[in-house]
This record gives sequence, C-alpha cells and structure tokens, in this order.
Amino acid sequence: MLFVLGHVVTNRFRELERPQTGRLKDVVLMATVTGFESLRIPSKSDMKQFAELFEPLFLGSSNEARRQAAAALSQCPQVPEAVALLIGSMPISIAAIFLTRSKAISDRVLVSIIRQQGPAHAGAIARREDLSPSIVDALVEHHQSAPSANRSNDEIDRSAPSPMPAPATAADREEKLRKEIKALARAGKRERNDAAQVQPVDELHCALLMRFARSGETALFAAALADALGASRGLAERILLDVSGQQLAATLSALAFPADEMARLLVALYPHLSERLGGGSRVENLIRDIDQGASIERVEAWLRADGKGARPPRHEGQFAENRTSDPRRQETRPAAGHGNIAQPQRGVGRR
Repeated sequence: MLFVLGHVVTNRFRELERPQTGRLKDVVLMATVTGFESLRIPSKSDMKQFAELFEPLFLGSSNEARRQAAAALSQCPQVPEAVALLIGSMPISIAAIFLTRSKAISDRVLVSIIRQQGPAHAGAIARREDLSPSIVDALVEHHQSAPSANRSNDEIDRSAPSPMPAPATAADREEKLRKEIKALARAGKRERNDAAQVQPVDELHCALLMRFARSGETALFAAALADALGASRGLAERILLDVSGQQLAATLSALAFPADEMARLLVALYPHLSERLGGGSRVENLIRDIDQGASIERVEAWLRADGKGARPPRHEGQFAENRTSDPRRQETRPAAGHGNIAQPQRGVGRR
C-alpha cells in the first residue's frame, strides 16, 4: 500500500514537468504564493527559498496565473529582489499592477526596469504614489532618450545636447532638474498647433507635478506645469499666484489630470483648502464646481494670450490689501501703513 501511494505521489510530481499539465503548475504557483503571503515576517532563508521556488513555477505557468501571482505579491510588504525584477520585467499586461502598487520594490530594481524596458513599464512606474529623486531622474532620462532611439546617427550628432556635469550641490541638482523639465518640450512627444489646444497631460508630467507639489518645490512645479501646457514659465507662475486654487484647478481639469489625484495636489500647494466647509472640504467643493469644457476654453484663451506676449486675467483679490496670506510663500508683504505712505495719492476708505 505504501509502495502504491509513493508511486502515485511520484507520478504526480513528474506530471508537473510535462507541458500538457500547465493547470497543475498554475495551482502549485498560487499555493506557493499563498504560503509566502501567510508569513508575517519572512526570514532571510524564507526569502531565499521562495525566490528559488518562484522563478521556475512562474515561468512555467499560464499568463492568467502570472497576473494573479503578480497581483497577490503586490500586496506583500516584503518580496525578494530577484522576484520583483522577474515580475517587473514581464510584459506590461502582467507587470502593470505590480509596478504600480507594490511597496516592496527597491529603487534599484525600479531604475533597472525603467532603463531596460519600454515606455509602458516607465508609465506604470510613473503612476506610483511616492517617487524618489533617483526614480524621477531615470524617468526623465528615459523620456529624453526614447525619441532619439529612432533617429539616425547624423541626426543624433546634430541635435544631442552637451553632457551635463553631475550635480555637486543642492542648487546644482535643482538647476539640473529644471533643465531636464525644459528639455521635455524639445523631446517631440507632443506637438501643439497654432490654435493653442490643450493636450491631456501624460503620466510622466503627472508624476513630476505630484512630486514637486508634495515636496513644496513650487519653482520646479511651475516649470513642469509650463511644460505640460506648452506655455511660458510666467503663465504657470501667474496661475499659481491665485491662492484660491481656482485657476490651478481649472488648468488641471483642462489637462485631464486624474481626478483622484487632483485634490491631494491642490491641498499640498494650498493647505487652507483642506478646511471643512458644509458637508465637505473646500477642495471638494472647488473640484465639484469645475466644468471641464469651460476650463479648456479658459486655458486655451490663456495660451493664446501667452503666445502673443499678453498677460492672462488674474484673480481679482490677488493683490488687494486684505487678501489672505499665500501659504506657499515665506516672505512677508509691507504693512498697510507703509503702503499708504508709498501711495499718498489714494483716497481714504474703500470704494
């Protein structure tokens, strides 16, 4: 009896190596992933053993089983680096959910995937919530190098910019990022016609705008916004000066910025929008009142005026004496008494 049982078990293990038994490999793959998920704090030996078992099972399973395994592992707080690199290097239909959601992928693996894979993988990584400076640099580098891959050597020699030295200080790094953002306009990814039409923002610009808003780097945010609009830096800065957030909200709506990210971006730049107002917050009421069609027409009018060198309309209360303080600026404005001395020609009282 034991011999018969051992014979049956041995045959079943051998069946895992046969190509016609793909379904069995799918089952074993998911069982292996489930077992790893059950480990709250896997040890080094657990990680090593899982990595050794995972690769042959994953490569021998069906695409559907691979997608399920990638989705399950995207929720794990720890994943072996070799496993993360293997899943991230799969076709985007399998790797997308893992690249977008997994918090267990190291920056080194993400940078390697950006440099080795195509724009679809870079776009999935750009949708991650938290992007480190090294990942942003790799995304910008990938964005710049993609168009040049299709050029001839002569065209590359004529158009390639001179190499930039590695930044030595924080100021050098900021200047490098600013130049890289400006270089996005020369990459030729989006061509704007004379009608100043607003084009939907791409994933890379979404990631840059979110990163600069969260870190409070308003200068770099203005540069990224100007490039997303195909407009001048001055227009982007004037949009940000509206501390009510209405002009920026209209601009983001015209750019088809993801709705679930817009509120967080606006609150990061204008913290007072998080205040409760009625049944919701100020930012929720602001976004709810936005009409995308009207926003597109409004922003296109700004772009036409910007192209002619004119200044678009400003928010009425921006430079009033009683305007609220801009939470993005540290410097203080002159006191009201000083303003009256500098402008003696103004009458008493407000009309």
